Amino acid sequence: MSKTKFTFIDLFAGIGGFKMALSSNGGTCLGFSEVNKDAINTYCENYNVKPDTNFGDITQIKELPQHDVLTAGVPCQSWSIAGKNLGFDDDRGQLWNDTIFLLNQSKPKAFIFENVKGLVDPRNKNALSYILERIKAAGYYANYYVINSHDYGVAQNRIRIYLIGFREKKYFDQFSLPKKIEKRITLANILGIELQNNEPEIEQRDLFGNPILQRQMSLSSKNGFNDYFLFNDLRNGHTTIHSWDIIDSTERQKEICLLLLKNRRKSKFGPLDGNPLSLKQFQSLDSSISQEDLDELVDLSILKKINYRFEILDFDENQLSENEIELLNLTSSNFLILDELKTERVLKVKRISISETIDSLLEKNVIKCIEERFDFKNTKISSGLNGVNRVFMPTSDVFPTLVASDTNDYVSLRSIQPANHDDYKKQFLEKVYFSGNYRKITKEEACLIQGFPRGFKLPESRARWMKLIGNSVSVPVIDILIKSIISTGVFDHIRVKKHEMKALPKRSTEKVQD
Repeated sequence: MSKTKFTFIDLFAGIGGFKMALSSNGGTCLGFSEVNKDAINTYCENYNVKPDTNFGDITQIKELPQHDVLTAGVPCQSWSIAGKNLGFDDDRGQLWNDTIFLLNQSKPKAFIFENVKGLVDPRNKNALSYILERIKAAGYYANYYVINSHDYGVAQNRIRIYLIGFREKKYFDQFSLPKKIEKRITLANILGIELQNNEPEIEQRDLFGNPILQRQMSLSSKNGFNDYFLFNDLRNGHTTIHSWDIIDSTERQKEICLLLLKNRRKSKFGPLDGNPLSLKQFQSLDSSISQEDLDELVDLSILKKINYRFEILDFDENQLSENEIELLNLTSSNFLILDELKTERVLKVKRISISETIDSLLEKNVIKCIEERFDFKNTKISSGLNGVNRVFMPTSDVFPTLVASDTNDYVSLRSIQPANHDDYKKQFLEKVYFSGNYRKITKEEACLIQGFPRGFKLPESRARWMKLIGNSVSVPVIDILIKSIISTGVFDHIRVKKHEMKALPKRSTEKVQD
């Protein structure tokens, strides 16, 4: 059976996840747009493409050749929950306008645009509505779909938003997502580890003895055990490894840490979803806690001491920088409070570092610290402890989202068969963590997790290839999406001719008159 023929153009092409999927389904790529040198080299090398088929910077493209499908992995940093989430306040957020400009200019039969799930967060509701309205104004019937790559044959918990649209309503009405794949790829398949078939069937139950049902998108196994261990001081559970589990500490010190863990998220201690506590606040929970107790935990690098509240002294505004003045103007009182400053959006938009600005004001004797507080030294969830965030067991059928900056996520090189939850943690510490039987995923494994073939070529440097693979789309997801688009009949009766790539005219930088 011959494949449906169609042409496509690949914007924000990265390493060619769109190209791989569309080409394998009968698509002919007429060119791509990419500015990252590593991505361009990787794209050209793996697909035997000449560099002059790269249209270059999307903001400079005036027009595109006629094609049937437009694809775009629009940069996501502006909408990512892992970033500052500045949306259109970030220059990269404006690239949506450039994408839709070219969509309107070229008018293909269909399009697929990809972005992070943060774009559908309530805080970005207006931005998403604006994007959809502009797409509609360009003459398209479109909708967005939130998809977890894991549901379509990828061993990764990767949730992304896909905007899909058609020029003609009849094809839009006929489009639907395919059913989720029942048989999942496990991490053991990726690692080449053979699992034993006699895993214990231990049912997880709540405080009342009722079975705990598996959550959709959960990273838990079917036998009641989590398939990963979390290295974190801000959460608790039978698979959570705390700093006091791997550092020699007393029972008294462990009790103080658990006390902080249980109370730091209470609103009475501050406006954030996790607040440091002062000595006085600790003593309100346990009157026996002393300054010496807290200092000992600081010396162990379990806790850290934080300058929290500052009194504003007399100062000469002429001796201050714009950032310092901006920060001081954010309070109507004579005090600066660290957690209140962290909630100020203007500081994020203007990229003003709170810590650097406070340090500068302290050095100039403009402010003085009048209250210290204590918090866990490792308070960023993704940072973990001692460079380890999570260790995933081979039994897991999913790995966390691969990101451009890499993560502190590891894989265990051996599976364990515990008798109960306490034994599970004990065995993990002895047989995996303290024995060093864990590592980061390799380049080849990262490719397989994203749905690229085993022999896919990437740069040698881990930072470079991780950036490329983390920014890519999951190939199997794009594969199912283009198959669903084809099934609508939108490309029927298309004859693809051999196209010769030519340099495209650049977009004028002059302001267009209405």
